[in-house]
Amino acid sequence: MLVPFAAAVLVGLVVLWPGGAPGHKPSGVGFDQPTEKAKVVKVEEVKCADVHAQQPQQPSQQQPSSPAGPQQAKHCERAVIEVTTGKDTGRRFESIVTPDATRHYQAGQGVVVAYAPKAPKDLQYSVTDVDRTFPMWILAALFAAAVVVVGRLRGALALVALVVSFLVLTLFILPAILQGSNPLVVAIVGGSAIMLVALYLCHGLTARTSVAVLGTLASLLLIGLLGSVFIGWALLTGNTDDHTELVHGLYPDIEIRGLLLAGIIIGSLGVLDDVTVTQTAAVWELKEADPSAGWRKLYTSAMRIGRDHIASVVNTLVLAYAGAALPLLLLFSIAQSSVGTVATSEVVAEEVVRTLVGSIGLVASVPLTTLLAALVVSADRETGRGPGQEAGRRAGRGSPRGPGRSTRPSTGRSAGRRAGRGVGSGKRRKH
Repeated sequence: MLVPFAAAVLVGLVVLWPGGAPGHKPSGVGFDQPTEKAKVVKVEEVKCADVHAQQPQQPSQQQPSSPAGPQQAKHCERAVIEVTTGKDTGRRFESIVTPDATRHYQAGQGVVVAYAPKAPKDLQYSVTDVDRTFPMWILAALFAAAVVVVGRLRGALALVALVVSFLVLTLFILPAILQGSNPLVVAIVGGSAIMLVALYLCHGLTARTSVAVLGTLASLLLIGLLGSVFIGWALLTGNTDDHTELVHGLYPDIEIRGLLLAGIIIGSLGVLDDVTVTQTAAVWELKEADPSAGWRKLYTSAMRIGRDHIASVVNTLVLAYAGAALPLLLLFSIAQSSVGTVATSEVVAEEVVRTLVGSIGLVASVPLTTLLAALVVSADRETGRGPGQEAGRRAGRGSPRGPGRSTRPSTGRSAGRRAGRGVGSGKRRKH
């Protein structure tokens, strides 16, 4: 069953391979503008009036003057920025920072500047962000070291799978969507490729891994079906933020509603892998502990583990989405509208549909994967390839027969011959 599926995923990758993101006319808005790196050369205090900067307004409840005299004007900061990359390397410009700004600069600090070629020369460059390259690389190195130290070889393989997932996402999924391919089909093909590489690379080419793959695939299909139904039923457009509007403006052929559905599928994939692998491993370990257990007993025992897993994973998924949308939740918490109106608005309804559809897929993956694992491991037992017998053979090959005796492995057949000879000799002595 998995061989045709893997072949279909490979064919889908070949047919839909985009060959890079399509070009477009830069809009100069948001992330769609050329950027360069720069550094802060000097920072000095100046009067805001001298640089024609708008001073922050005083709170309404505070009087503009006091008995001690009028309030002193606050000082602004004038930062001298030097471009360090690109064709204008070495070019300097000034940036004024008002007292109420959320970001202030220090001499020697790295920043990111945007370039506007059509603007006047002294206004072509402007600071858009700070340069976080070094701390981000340090954090990534700490993460990789922690994974390798604790996970050892499997942790290293997980990092390789993470790199492969990132490559599939950036080289296939994103460019294919920009090329105008159906986002749902691209997400299913790309997500399936990520799933196959990650699971088999981290857990090996075993029946246990194949069961986890089947459970993940079935759950992804369920999530895709439910997402398609409820996105259409709730009349969600997917065009709810500035980034989506910018993408749609640059590439009008992109199906924004399909992009929303693709995001739901890809976002659920990582948690699904965790659930299906854990449930499959639980069934296999239960079989190791009790080789005589049938598939019904294995299913019942593993589902007790799965119910705890469901409770924790669903809560994790909801909190993950809530954390990502926390500023939005804060905004709606002070809105002058009823709870029902806020909850059914498109911005909130989109997150609700995303969370609930993904959670339903996660919940369904537990009994489905557990049942598949119980049936497969029981079938292996009946054909003589069960984990209990394999463990017994490994134990027999590795255990000594006692002090002063040969360590040659004892098989069931030779043990039977010795037992038979013992019975026969006893009868001859009796007669």
